[in-house]
Amino acid sequence: MREVITTVDAPGSIGPFSQAIRGNGFVFVSGQVALDPATQKVIEGDVSAQTERTLENVAAILRAAGSGLEKVVRAGVYLRNMSDFPTMNAVYARYFPSAPPARTTIEVSRLPLDVLVEVDVVALA
Repeated sequence: MREVITTVDAPGSIGPFSQAIRGNGFVFVSGQVALDPATQKVIEGDVSAQTERTLENVAAILRAAGSGLEKVVRAGVYLRNMSDFPTMNAVYARYFPSAPPARTTIEVSRLPLDVLVEVDVVALA
C-alpha cells in the first residue's frame, strides 16, 4: 500500500511531489529545505540555522507519518558549499545523537530557492 503523508507543520511542496510517502514499512521523505512552514519563505541565517530548520521540517513530516528521527535509516544531505560541512555536521549530530543513519553528503551547484542545504530521508514506518 502507498500512502501520501502531509502535514501543516512542515512546508508545503513547491513542486509536483508529496512531503512523504509511506509504503511497505518505510517512510520516504522528499528533500526538505529551510522554509518556515508558517510563511512558506526561506528563513534568514547561515547554514547552521538552515540545517536546523530543515531537520525540524523533516522531523515534523516523520511525526505525521507515525515515525521519527530515531527511525531514520538513510539520509541524503545536499550542500551548496562543502566548506559548510563542519557546521552542518555539528547541527546534524544534535538531531541524530546515537546510532545515526547511513548518510551521503554531496556538494551541488544550486538548490531550490537558493538555500544552503537540503535533506531527504528514508525511515522505518
